[in-house]
Amino acid sequence: MRAVLIALLLATVPACDKGGTSGQTGSGSSRRSNDELAREQERFDAERKPQKVVEALGIKPGSRVADIGASSGLLTLHLARAVKPNGKVVATDIDGAVLELLRARLQAANLADVVEPKVVGPDEPGLEANSFDAILLAEVDQYFSDGVAWIKNATKALKPGGRIVISNRIHHRQKSMASAQGAGLKLIEESTPVPTHFIAVFTAGDNK
Repeated sequence: MRAVLIALLLATVPACDKGGTSGQTGSGSSRRSNDELAREQERFDAERKPQKVVEALGIKPGSRVADIGASSGLLTLHLARAVKPNGKVVATDIDGAVLELLRARLQAANLADVVEPKVVGPDEPGLEANSFDAILLAEVDQYFSDGVAWIKNATKALKPGGRIVISNRIHHRQKSMASAQGAGLKLIEESTPVPTHFIAVFTAGDNK
């Protein structure tokens, strides 16, 4: 969730796209109450139907999933619930400050031990090879300077049969699908759970 300088905007823009607070600092994040976090989560859940993303990922207790550009963790929370107690979510973002808000949200939900927040570079997945059942790109792939190269690199982190799921606004669909196709992914399912967003499910096929 372009030149290197523009890439740094990923730290703030996805926070808005995913329902978070743009420009939030680590110290500001710590001042947000559990009630505020809960209200924000409730609005997001009602508008975006995040359970549909969880279903598309095909994850279950014990699964290992990467949430790319996780921002403030509005989707991460649902992934953590799906894979607990013995699964793991690696939640990446290029901004460590926004991950502090993610930590606060997870702590309030007693899910902090399920999630590993991780700061990564703007053009590197930063994921361990052959380690993930699924990788989620939610409102983030439009910011990659080279979407095809990024996705090709990310497929190395998938276990055999693993999935890459792209969820984004409808007006980004053409670019998302072109990047996935260019990276050799195979589309296995697509849906539009809410009018503004699509969900596309891919496997790496023979190109991993």
